Amino acid sequence: MSIYDTLNPEQKEAVLQTEGPVLILAGAGSGKTRVLTHRIAYLIDEKGINPWNIMAITFTNKAAGEMRERVDKIVGFGSESIWVSTFHSSCVRILRRYIDRLGYENNFTIYDTDDQKSLMKEVCKKLNIDTKIYKERAILGAISSAKDNLVGPEEYEKSVMDDYGRKKIAMAYTEYQKELKKNNALDFDDLIVKTVELFQSCPDVLDSYQERFKYIMVDEYQDTNTAQFKFVSLLAGKYQNLCVVGDDDQSIYKFRGANIGNILGFEKVFPRAKVIKLEQNYRSTKTILEAANQVIHNNIGRKAKTLWTDNEIGEPVHYRQFMNGYEEAEYIAGDISKRVREGECEYKDCAILYRTNAQSRMFEEKFLMANIPYRLVGGVNFYARKEIKDLLAYLKTVDNGQDDLAVRRIINVPKRGIGLTSINRVQEYAAMHEKGFYECLKGADLIPDIGRGVSKLESFVALIEHFKVDAKELTLHELMQEIIDETGYIESIQAESEIEAQARIENIDELLNKVVAYEEVCEEHDEPVTLSGFLEEVALVADIDNLDENSDYVVLMTLHSAKGLEFPRVYLAGMEDGLFPSYMTVTADDPDELEEERRLCYVGITRAQSELTMTCARRRMVRGETQYNKMSRFLKEVPLELISTGNKFSGNGKSLTDHADHEEPERKTDYQMARQAFKTKAFAAVQQGKSFGKPAGGKLEYGVGDRVRHIKFGEGTVLSIVEGGRDYEVTVNFDGHGTKKMFAAFAKLQKI
Repeated sequence: MSIYDTLNPEQKEAVLQTEGPVLILAGAGSGKTRVLTHRIAYLIDEKGINPWNIMAITFTNKAAGEMRERVDKIVGFGSESIWVSTFHSSCVRILRRYIDRLGYENNFTIYDTDDQKSLMKEVCKKLNIDTKIYKERAILGAISSAKDNLVGPEEYEKSVMDDYGRKKIAMAYTEYQKELKKNNALDFDDLIVKTVELFQSCPDVLDSYQERFKYIMVDEYQDTNTAQFKFVSLLAGKYQNLCVVGDDDQSIYKFRGANIGNILGFEKVFPRAKVIKLEQNYRSTKTILEAANQVIHNNIGRKAKTLWTDNEIGEPVHYRQFMNGYEEAEYIAGDISKRVREGECEYKDCAILYRTNAQSRMFEEKFLMANIPYRLVGGVNFYARKEIKDLLAYLKTVDNGQDDLAVRRIINVPKRGIGLTSINRVQEYAAMHEKGFYECLKGADLIPDIGRGVSKLESFVALIEHFKVDAKELTLHELMQEIIDETGYIESIQAESEIEAQARIENIDELLNKVVAYEEVCEEHDEPVTLSGFLEEVALVADIDNLDENSDYVVLMTLHSAKGLEFPRVYLAGMEDGLFPSYMTVTADDPDELEEERRLCYVGITRAQSELTMTCARRRMVRGETQYNKMSRFLKEVPLELISTGNKFSGNGKSLTDHADHEEPERKTDYQMARQAFKTKAFAAVQQGKSFGKPAGGKLEYGVGDRVRHIKFGEGTVLSIVEGGRDYEVTVNFDGHGTKKMFAAFAKLQKI
């Protein structure tokens, strides 16, 4: 039996259709990754296509890694030649080779969000733009949007007409691009834009890549923007063997520039395109799918499809309404505790999804109290932490001295007595002579009025030049270690704050781990280990890539972050008009915006495999004010027969719309029953903790000086124990999180 016989008829059709443009409309959980990997295998094994001629594009490094892994298993020998990467990674590889054709040097730096903000701050200062009126973020957002649509500074300037505000943005855009080029740097948007520019201005380069990539596949096509679409259509222009996979119902990144028109209008751009629909879902129960279908069918701007499954009917969708957000969080924490305690599931089976990041706080508080391990996805990114950015800035400076931002970040880190006056004089001199900041540092003695600061500047340059020489001889992790040691970086953070020092040192250790891991991967794939390569990999890491599937914790994340993931039990929290859909969407009265929000709801529902709970609150604190909200219109679009509320509604086949706003007595009864469920579950979990905290003998199993372990904070030493009536107050110095005070009942500390 062939591996292709395991596919359903539609999946098989998608695999075998190898020639010409193909649009695969793959519903949530329909096995699109399986189709893509089998399609690649079919091209190699059955069609005899050279793996070298195949390109597969995904949106995250994680997805790219998984795809390559799966292809390796099916194909085996030769699959390493397939180009599997993200849009940005692909473009970086192309630009590293050919960007000199556009007047840049090939060792360019990639600016992250913080670097962009710093540069824009300088641009605004230079152009006398009032940042109280024109925020740096807003200007960068407008520039990013322009780049997504392949609108350059000149074209943008022509389009502003008499709009004073946009004229300011146009000025900033022109200067920002000028500064980027001077620093030999690109931002994320530039990676795509410059590659398109390269292809359009250098036909020979485009032709060489068209000849190489005769078969192109793009995953998550509904999330592409205009620039990404242009990049793909140029590459596929010669052979037209372009296969795109996506789901218009999961297009939720309009705010990032995603253009749903790319997938809805695919057949207009490629008239010969074959359209194949994958509608069989392998993830969710019949009930969950039906709820998702009923919600999304309210959208007009979509391609007609209805998901179905052979899976069991499953449990009804659980709906609970609470008086406020605290009760909602407490109910969910209690429900998870109870189910884990009774062996129904593990913590990692549960995910709480919400519309905005701010909603996580209450859940975090309740989880800490209930001792529930959790992981917040979308918090402070590892690479955004100060100590990590500092050390990466050293590496960037060693790799590319033209990166002014990186140089200025570390010139006085750790403190080496270089004052702001000296830095400003160098900056002014560089601007006047149109030279790079580091270049001017190398000739600091030539700068007027630099005074006594010149010797300190010269010693900094000598240090960097020393690292540059060593970089040619040392391995990457040896270079990293040398920078840490010779700058005295760890000693400096220990001197700043003893409490935070340990956690920051652990972050530095983790960065070293990353360097070593990068070296090992390069060796495995027989690729050269380069400083540029490492910095580019770091720049391209997505936050979601860090989600460890093997650890046992509840996952908290926004609905946007949840895309592409699945969990046995999903809690959709904050299902209220004004929160989801957002207040801006409700008041804007824009059908397109509302449809985007509904697609987001559809994504949330289809993350659930076996159980879905949707919760809302009658009132909620928003920006310090109490807000009273109706239940979400999306919740009302789920038919009542699919919902379990704890109360039997009269009527048959009606939705929540028919009851929630009109039958007041029944709504109250329903709420009371939901509240009763919350009480029994939440308080049962707390009481169990209390009995653990103070055993019958009145003694704890640990004492002052003992080593203990906490489920979230890890290991630490007990500093003091104070008896406080019904419980003990325990003070612990945790190795990685500093000193914490907590009640023994809630802490559940275990002696090591």
